[in-house]
Amino acid sequence: MFVQTILNGQEITYTLKRCKRKSIGLRIDGHGLSISVPLQTALPHIETILQEKANWITKKLQHWQCKQSLALTWAHDATYPLLGEPWRIALRPSGEIQMACQSANEVADSAFAEQFTSQLNPRQIEKFVMVWYGQQAIACFKQRIAVYAQALNVSVPPFRLSRAKTRWGSCNSRGIIHLNWRLIQMPLHLVDYVVAHELSHLIEMNHSPAFWERVESVYPDYLVARKELKGYG
Repeated sequence: MFVQTILNGQEITYTLKRCKRKSIGLRIDGHGLSISVPLQTALPHIETILQEKANWITKKLQHWQCKQSLALTWAHDATYPLLGEPWRIALRPSGEIQMACQSANEVADSAFAEQFTSQLNPRQIEKFVMVWYGQQAIACFKQRIAVYAQALNVSVPPFRLSRAKTRWGSCNSRGIIHLNWRLIQMPLHLVDYVVAHELSHLIEMNHSPAFWERVESVYPDYLVARKELKGYG
């Protein structure tokens, strides 16, 4: 059974399951929000529970949406996340293509822009978007590395973009930082966590209590960020 509600101003559709249980259970995954309730639970009571947990629910749903958005589609009308915001291919007045932030209403939605960008084939779009991602990642990561190097009182290390499939970042014995290019898709606070984590390895090349104390000294909410980052898979 599908039911709709409004949480924090957002229209949410959830799956309601009535079963032989004694308490209400909430689950959020790639399929959205599902609620399991005792057989005789009234809808107003369910609504009260949802409103009480509205912040948690909307935050978790957003995390799943961001996780799904990491899978890129090479199409002229696709969106490409940058620091947690959706961007699209748009058209400059000069006729050149660019990336524009959709949430800032800067996307060229005119019929002419659609007609122009639709002429790009998937390979052209992939090449254009990946060059853009690389430029954005290098600029952003360099700036955040400088910030956290100063906070940790270490020299600014060299860094490389990584295409690793299982790591967001790494620091080798030569003091070179590798940061996964996909980090640029995520909100800035997660970029900061990975940067703070890897730069702390310049002082403690391990995951000892001393290492986590270093991370916490410059990124106090590291436990929350680490848990959130794991949600991206």
